[in-house]
Amino acid sequence: MSSSDLLLLHGTDDVYVALRPLESGETVTLAGEQPLTLRDDVVPGHKVARRDLAAGSLVHKYGQIIGAVVEDVPRGGHIHTHNLGMPPREARVTEDTHAGTAPASSAPRTFRGIRRPDGRVATRNYIGVLTTVNCSATVAQHVARHFDLVDLPEGVDGVVALTHGSGCGLEAKGPAWETLRRTLVGYATHPNIGGLVVVGLGCEVLTMDQFLADLGVTHVPTVAYTIQDVGGTKAAVRKGVELVTELAGRIGVERTECALSELVLGLKCGGSDAWSGMTANPVLGYASDVIVAAGGTTILAEMPEIYGAEHLLAARAQDPAVAEALYAKIAWWETYAADNGATLDANPSAGNKAGGITTIVEKSLGAVAKAGTAPLTAVVDYGERVPDHGLVVMDTPGYDPVSVTGMVSGGATLVCFTTGRGSVFGSKPTPTLKLSTNSDLARRLSGDIDLDCGPVLDGRPIAELGEELLDLICATASGRTTASEDLGVGNEEIIPWRTGAVM
Repeated sequence: MSSSDLLLLHGTDDVYVALRPLESGETVTLAGEQPLTLRDDVVPGHKVARRDLAAGSLVHKYGQIIGAVVEDVPRGGHIHTHNLGMPPREARVTEDTHAGTAPASSAPRTFRGIRRPDGRVATRNYIGVLTTVNCSATVAQHVARHFDLVDLPEGVDGVVALTHGSGCGLEAKGPAWETLRRTLVGYATHPNIGGLVVVGLGCEVLTMDQFLADLGVTHVPTVAYTIQDVGGTKAAVRKGVELVTELAGRIGVERTECALSELVLGLKCGGSDAWSGMTANPVLGYASDVIVAAGGTTILAEMPEIYGAEHLLAARAQDPAVAEALYAKIAWWETYAADNGATLDANPSAGNKAGGITTIVEKSLGAVAKAGTAPLTAVVDYGERVPDHGLVVMDTPGYDPVSVTGMVSGGATLVCFTTGRGSVFGSKPTPTLKLSTNSDLARRLSGDIDLDCGPVLDGRPIAELGEELLDLICATASGRTTASEDLGVGNEEIIPWRTGAVM
């Protein structure tokens, strides 16, 4: 229910959402509601008390509990970080009260993808220059940049330096070691990598022999060398350019018609605002449902931004063991944050808060809308290869590049990234589509945004924009470039999750 002034998301909510700047003393109306006089100035996206709330009262938005007020708040008062805190851990609404967006029907779709020998389908055909250690990152970047100004053969989309900040200074065992190895192998064997050059220094903990053993037998043409063996930086760059040139001449491919069931879509939000959970995330959730129903795979990541809404996903788990795995990950994150002197409510950024998000629970309830309504089929570790179909949760941090790195390593061949405050994120070798939550952002950052979901606030049905997004996803999977690809963004955003001791 809404007017031009206020939005009421659910009949049980204790708050309205301001749709325009509101001034203290102003009286506004909403159909079926008593006129309301503002007690404070309120900016768009922020919350206004629907009723008098005594200190300690639980506050509902989306029909869910998002926090508890720490002082009395009169009707018409601004509710935000100054008077709203985290709710008790056990305070939950078990029913999923999000607006239903499950598609009744959607036309069958295909895309023109690249079928690999292992049966997986790619959306791009890159040559990767992958480093075993940060010490060889500069060489890999010089090699990749050489080809920015060189025409590549037809069917080769580009050369990407797959660099990272580790590979040495860590113990060769334990979770951090396994996460790094798994992530690098995930990139090396990613469907969007058609050829691979591996560059090491020569004395690192993650040796070339170890990495190639981890890689095993692969259909990807692969060559490897170390800087120490070929005679230093300049020689290593020349060697890399020669090897990439040779690979480019023999990995050209043609695209073929592929079903939506062969797409692996990463679901991501960043620079979120209050509109994220009302517009772009539900639109993406609609598209996710269609892809899962068609037999495809979608990945919901960012475990700290599931926190507080995990019970809604667990209730949709296909198997009790999947729900238990999700709860175990949440418990790990609570302990991890506490061990580092933090709480998960520290997750919302300054930009999130300026955009109207107050607590992590509120943020998470909006974030999980990206996952639509499909059953949850699996929970996987960071960077782990995802199952061939279904909605999957991957354990990643919320930090954008680390989260997307995990999803790409797991096999995401396309990423949809919703943003309300604005993001210039991109990822290689996987294309990223950016969806704005509001039309003002789409205008201001028009060169970075691929789809404006703001019209939902003007009454356009989520399903209509969801269908438009599905068309855009298929066009992108067929080779249409995204805004971030046109800008060359995505080279610096490969950041594997680093845990454990650095020595």
